[in-house]
Amino acid sequence: MRIWIEFIVVGAIVVYSGAKLAFFADVIAEKTGMSRTWVGVLLLASMTSLPELITGASAVTTIDGTDIAIGGMLGSCVFNLAIIAILDSLYRPGVILSKAEQGHILAAGFGLIALVIVGGGIFLAREGIDLPVFWIGAYTPVVLYIYLRGMRTIFRFETAKMRKELKETGAVELYEHYSSRRAYAGFALNAAIIIAMASLLPFIGSELAETTGWGQTFVGTLFIALITSLPEVTTSVSSVRLGAIDLAIGSLLGSNLFNLAIIGIADILYLDGPILAHVTFTNMLPALSSILMSAIAILTLFYQPKTRRVLRITWLGAIITAIYALNTYGVFFLETR
Repeated sequence: MRIWIEFIVVGAIVVYSGAKLAFFADVIAEKTGMSRTWVGVLLLASMTSLPELITGASAVTTIDGTDIAIGGMLGSCVFNLAIIAILDSLYRPGVILSKAEQGHILAAGFGLIALVIVGGGIFLAREGIDLPVFWIGAYTPVVLYIYLRGMRTIFRFETAKMRKELKETGAVELYEHYSSRRAYAGFALNAAIIIAMASLLPFIGSELAETTGWGQTFVGTLFIALITSLPEVTTSVSSVRLGAIDLAIGSLLGSNLFNLAIIGIADILYLDGPILAHVTFTNMLPALSSILMSAIAILTLFYQPKTRRVLRITWLGAIITAIYALNTYGVFFLETR
């Protein structure tokens, strides 16, 4: 009972600070003149993904929880994409990705490539092919390069777009009463709170796995992924309520790209060989689910369909929810059979 109370309390604190992060990120976007997409992909995504970074690093350096680390990262990717279904149900005019900038295809595309590489690494490891480079896997430098290359490409694209928009429409201030110093201070404070809470998650996850007998991969994919993704939930919902759809979508897709870079960081910190060779094959399921959901997001962003709702749910929300449910059931079945 105690461990569940700790889990809920940590989650509640993360939710509160995550909501504050979204607000201050929107203020920072205005004060700096950067696009909401870029602030979402870089600043907000990196801060909301700090729980995943700390959890992954702690899991492989303190408790030998490779499945908690990798399951948490891939589970967070699935959960982040599932958040799109939540936002879709809240956005009444139609499919939410139809109202987002097509520039998000860049973040989703780079994330998709990195997911394929990680999934391939898990598959090859099962076949006994570790692809070692010193103590890390050959996939790690590739995934880290994809992240850095993706950030550079997105920055160039968004900078060119913002210059064009400013020339055409000029700047409109929504937060005149907020100073830049106040915005940065508020953002930093809430990010620090999230970091502090994230440092507790590996130990909570390990105890949950031991207490329930559900296995590290399932606990990592569901519970740890859930709580480490709570900042993304709250920041995304808050962003949509602020009318900042691009901030919300940029944060989710940017977080996935950052999560995959964290897998590379975890591999560097794990000194017993390529990390994907020391995880269960069950992790392949969230990798494949993330690939499928990312592909659907890219197609929707490109095509931008206009569809009607059935019981407040669009086809996009229904498909993403179904994939998430099947992924969760599949991981639980494989880990407990």
